[in-house]
Amino acid sequence: MLDDLHALVEFAQAGSIAGAADRLFRTPSAITRQLQRLEAALGAELLDRSVKPPRLNSLGSKVLEQARDLLQRTEALKSVASRDAEPHGLLRIGLAHALAEGTLIEPIRALTEKYPKVRLRLLSALTGELFNRMLAGELDVAVVFLPEGKTAPSPLLTNIIASDRMEIVQSAAGNIDGEWESLSRAPWVLNPSGCLLRASLIDQMERAGFTPMVAAEIHYNIHLQLALIQSGYGVGLLPSRFIARKNCRDTVEVLRPPSFDLRLSVAIARIGQLGALERAVELLEHGIRHLFEAANTTKPVTRSRRGVPANRRKSQSRK
Repeated sequence: MLDDLHALVEFAQAGSIAGAADRLFRTPSAITRQLQRLEAALGAELLDRSVKPPRLNSLGSKVLEQARDLLQRTEALKSVASRDAEPHGLLRIGLAHALAEGTLIEPIRALTEKYPKVRLRLLSALTGELFNRMLAGELDVAVVFLPEGKTAPSPLLTNIIASDRMEIVQSAAGNIDGEWESLSRAPWVLNPSGCLLRASLIDQMERAGFTPMVAAEIHYNIHLQLALIQSGYGVGLLPSRFIARKNCRDTVEVLRPPSFDLRLSVAIARIGQLGALERAVELLEHGIRHLFEAANTTKPVTRSRRGVPANRRKSQSRK
């Protein structure tokens, strides 16, 4: 019927069947059949054939108005599903708590600047909740941490875009050495239970025969965690990119116990294709990948000297 409605619109625009045929590159008889088929489908005559050339009757004019609106809506619907269309509409993005930090404003701002017709709605939550919201149709994509080699649960699609290395850190004036036994006696500043990073750390410690003593559970506030660690309250687990970016050279010390290696994949998870929003998501992926690649070029400081006071270390570094 859409094709027949298009013929009606062109007939009204051209003022004749012959004119509509020219506009649609068809024969006049083909246009006539389309108009007759439309009348049969609606069960009413739309043309006044008592005059030459025929013209729309009163009902035909009303149908014409609705036909134009329907065809415009159809084109808009096609543009939503088309990758070639300029990105537009609402893009609902979920951010895992551990990734929801200030630097993400850079790729988000780049997205809105390049595609001003895209409206963003952001939600920060635990990874499991983000997956559930995508499955319920409440989110389009989610930026999450995943264990290396793992993917989001089916039927969600997973695109790994970067890798993030975590480091165990203490205050620069701390006296904990880089052995699991010493770390098991130290107070820990960690995310709450349910955090993938915390679970991975505990798993590695337990495989070495030890369990961390949690002294503070900070709900995904990486800046407060850093402040507590710098003050000497305890040891903690921070991303290497964050340590390097915050210029922690003189305030924290990285500890690397034997066989410790905690890396997580940064992934974009989605429920399926997003049509016109696809290029917007690709730009977001590119921006986040660039953030992690740039951070990985700077390695955090690892101090190996034990028993040297912090003020002496600073004075030695100036020589």
